[in-house]
Amino acid sequence: MTKVERASFVDRRLAELYPSPPIPLDHKDVYTLLIAVLLSAQCTDVRVNKVTPILFAKAASPEQMIKLPVAKIQEIIRPCGLAPRKAKAIAELSSILIDRYDGEVPKSLEALEQLPGVGHKTASVVMSQAFGEPMFPVDTHIHRLAQRWKLTDGRNVVQTEKDLKRLFPKERWNELHLQIIYYGREHCSARGCDGTVCQICRALFPRRKNGVKTKK
Repeated sequence: MTKVERASFVDRRLAELYPSPPIPLDHKDVYTLLIAVLLSAQCTDVRVNKVTPILFAKAASPEQMIKLPVAKIQEIIRPCGLAPRKAKAIAELSSILIDRYDGEVPKSLEALEQLPGVGHKTASVVMSQAFGEPMFPVDTHIHRLAQRWKLTDGRNVVQTEKDLKRLFPKERWNELHLQIIYYGREHCSARGCDGTVCQICRALFPRRKNGVKTKK
């Protein structure tokens, strides 16, 4: 198969497996989604979903969040890891949302990327899942699978995002981003498959005998 043919196969198969992929992070609105995505950095969605109900019970808006001491935010989100940095970012971005955006999350990738603790991936997830803008955020699952399926050379996540955007139709980016994540978790995990085990890897590369080492 050519790279384009592999991409087409992946697109069709994942659409069959996950026709309506849900957003994995529990949230109530754009603000709570933003906070949940921020907390998910270097943390599983499962753990974030256990922590956010506790946090949002105390503060589910920027106005409520700035009234919580940073030490309290840190205490609540400790299970998510990097708690001091994340707590400080949550407090600071909440204040900025009130001061600059009337308490609303801005509907702009550039504006989101300027918020404390919000990088390109987090901003892209919010733009995609909250505002429906076509984005292709690349997490560890997508970066790994794109390499196993030879859809990118895997030099870095920036290059992977560019390569995937070129290969897949723009109208499929948002769903496909979630579909690849779900497939990576359930079938083509870091330990459960090395590029030779799962159904898509076997279909794309039936003669592959050696595992694929993922580039960071």
